[in-house]
Order: sequence, then C-alpha cells, then structure tokens
Amino acid sequence: MTYRTIRLEIARNPDFPRGSSEHGYELHAPLTADGHLDAEAWRSARRTATVRRFWHGQPDRTGELIHTRQGWAFSYEPGEADDERLFRLDRHLFRPGEYVTVTEPSGDSHTFRVTSIR
Repeated sequence: MTYRTIRLEIARNPDFPRGSSEHGYELHAPLTADGHLDAEAWRSARRTATVRRFWHGQPDRTGELIHTRQGWAFSYEPGEADDERLFRLDRHLFRPGEYVTVTEPSGDSHTFRVTSIR
C-alpha cells in the first residue's frame, strides 16, 4: 500500500481569478500505481487517510478521508454536519494538473487543482 501526500489548491474561479496556493487541502491517502484512490488499501488503514484544510486567514482544520452512503468526503468532526463531499473521487486520477471538486456543507462547490504528489 502506497500512501501519498496530495496537494490540492483552489483553481481559477470568479473569487480567485488566478487560483490560490493559500487555499486548499493536503490529503494523505493511498494511491494505486496508476494514480487512482486505492479503496482496498484505505479500508485496511482508514485512520491513516488524513486531510488538512488550509485557508488563508483561517486556522487549519485536520480531519479524515471517509466513505459514506453519499460517497467520499473530508470529515473533521464526528457526524455528517461538517463533511465536505468529493465529486466522484473514486474515478479521479491524481496527478499534477488534474482537478477535484469539493462541496462544502453549505452546498457551495469549488474546484481544486492537484499541484503535487509526494
């Protein structure tokens, strides 16, 4: 099982016309050799799959990558109230330049670009 650190930075949008390296996530998750999320490896060591949300002007939040009936999400507290849903995460290819959509608990969605994998 290969856990990698994946950095996601907010992509260009009306609020961030150039994107922003100060707004995003660092995800520590298992990836397959071809760069997809390794769900089997995640199942065997769930607590190792973590996320850190960094947002300029706000304290960092740390949580876990979870899987619910609605799909994959970042979760910071027990329960679903603060979960940030990830659009089709199981189908995404993680490599620099690819995109991931995160939906906040409020329902607002933002697109993030994969900027690095280590």
